[in-house]
Amino acid sequence: MRKKPKKTKRKLKNGKAKDEFGEPVEVKNVIPPKVDEYEYDSSDEEDLRNTIGNIPIKWYDDEAHIGYDKFGEKIAKPEKKGEIDVFLEKMEDPDYWRKVFDRQSGTHTKLTDEQIEKIENIASGKYPLIGYNAYEPFLDIFSSEKMIHPIDNRPEPKARFIPSKDEMRMVSRMVHAIKMGWAKGPKQKKVERKVYDLWASEDSMEHQTKSQLSRMRVHMPAPKIALPNHVESYNPPEEYLFDEDEKKKWEESEKEDRAISFIPSKYEALRKVPQYDKFITERFERCLDLYLAPRQRKMKIRADPSMLLPDLPNPNDLKPFPTMLAFFMTGHKGQVRAISVEPEKKANFWPTGRCLKVFKMDGPVTSVEFCPRSDLTLLAVSYQGKQTALINTECGDRLLVSKTEKFLEEVPIGEAEEGNVNWRRAKNRIVLKMPNEVRQVTWHGRGDYFATVSSDDIAQSVYVHQLSKAKSQCPFTKRKGHVQMVAFHPTQARLFVATKIHVREYDLSRCLLVKKLITGLKQISAMLPDSTGENLFLGSLDRRFAWMDLQLSNKPWKKLKHHKSAIRSVAYHKRYPLLATVSDDATALVYYARIHTDLSRDNEIYPVKRLKGHESVI
Repeated sequence: MRKKPKKTKRKLKNGKAKDEFGEPVEVKNVIPPKVDEYEYDSSDEEDLRNTIGNIPIKWYDDEAHIGYDKFGEKIAKPEKKGEIDVFLEKMEDPDYWRKVFDRQSGTHTKLTDEQIEKIENIASGKYPLIGYNAYEPFLDIFSSEKMIHPIDNRPEPKARFIPSKDEMRMVSRMVHAIKMGWAKGPKQKKVERKVYDLWASEDSMEHQTKSQLSRMRVHMPAPKIALPNHVESYNPPEEYLFDEDEKKKWEESEKEDRAISFIPSKYEALRKVPQYDKFITERFERCLDLYLAPRQRKMKIRADPSMLLPDLPNPNDLKPFPTMLAFFMTGHKGQVRAISVEPEKKANFWPTGRCLKVFKMDGPVTSVEFCPRSDLTLLAVSYQGKQTALINTECGDRLLVSKTEKFLEEVPIGEAEEGNVNWRRAKNRIVLKMPNEVRQVTWHGRGDYFATVSSDDIAQSVYVHQLSKAKSQCPFTKRKGHVQMVAFHPTQARLFVATKIHVREYDLSRCLLVKKLITGLKQISAMLPDSTGENLFLGSLDRRFAWMDLQLSNKPWKKLKHHKSAIRSVAYHKRYPLLATVSDDATALVYYARIHTDLSRDNEIYPVKRLKGHESVI
């Protein structure tokens, strides 16, 4: 606040006043001018409509007014305009771009030309004051030019050309003190030579600077030269020496294609070895390698190994799954090569797992599998002697047993041509004489077709048989690899054929190759498709298990290696999301394997239990 100006009074003498020239002037009824005491009030709220002072305006956000005027009355908030009104005002008002919103008054204020010019100066980095020139012409008061008539033209005094006698006395005293040995010169600092220990740790290198330490830390050594071998010896073995053909081939080949850059020579003694003629060339190439070879410093990632492991769920949340041994089933005297469970049959078994029926075969059994039809008690068995038998188990419901017996009698068995499969009927069974030894027999999902795989590596190793017509055919005439096993597609007329490292999917109705799967396994030993045929589970002799998602890619979606020996069989539960692999290490590993029908979600597989019930015998 400024002080109020004092009221001025004119001094008069004898009622008369004088003008500026000193002449007397008559003054009648002279009244001093009235001065407003608030004329020079510089309060910040003088020109403002809102008198709330310097307080945050957001305090009035929840109120119906935005402040008070100078009379203490509330200032109501203006009505908010809609988007349409704002758009129309923007289109119709040519001065809309000049307006800014004033939060204290709640209205839009129009800026003047002077205010807009100030804003433009601030935005462009200029001085906000209009018309201000920061680079006005400089008035050089004292010129550097030599004038003819200087201001002071007095001659230099004589004392400036005479040596100082006081300084001469001081110098003479110092010379006398030096001659007498009283005065000693400035002490010279001893410069110690710094010696750096290259092999010392950074903690003990306190005297070195930070730049030196950083330079030593980022030092990248040059690549080392390979050590010499026997071929570079002056007396190499005979097998390293070139004959005429090898020498001619080496000379005709390009320099980049040569295995070694010289021809090996043999000398009787080291003193007879001449000077190496390519020494200078090799040294020059080595210098070029050191100068031009790119180097890169590999940054090590310091991470906690436990943080890299995926978060596995609690196994108790993934139940039910087998956790303990239920019972042993004994009865065989030799090696058990294959097992099969009767599908979808309602049969009562003793809890001790007693043996119901024993079938004596003419040779060691290689494969066994129940027929998937629920109205037949039919079993397919392959055994050595190039034979495959379809046997009525005669176990379970008597009606099913009699129906199976009647079904086998109605099979139209005829004479086969020479070289094909020979069908013949025996007691309660049908026997197929195969051209080669059979290693696997597998059924189609409908129970009318079954396939057999030969142990020999030949083109006609796979046969597909139709039980209702008693016919057999070989779908392949060319050899695509050593076939290990086959499997039928559960819903389509397709066949999966597994060789040692690949799996091929064939369309049997069109006789075409649909897909070739790259498994990444060394030798496939087990193969099983799921109930939809969109996933394929593989086991191999190199202890690996692979999950193939046929809709995703022709490569494995997941590969696991949890067994210590070769995997022999893979099984998938029909009701629960459980998968099991059996290995030569006498263990069975149970996985929680859920296949999602939603394509946006990935499949899940977690190991939940390792079952041990057998002992490995070498």
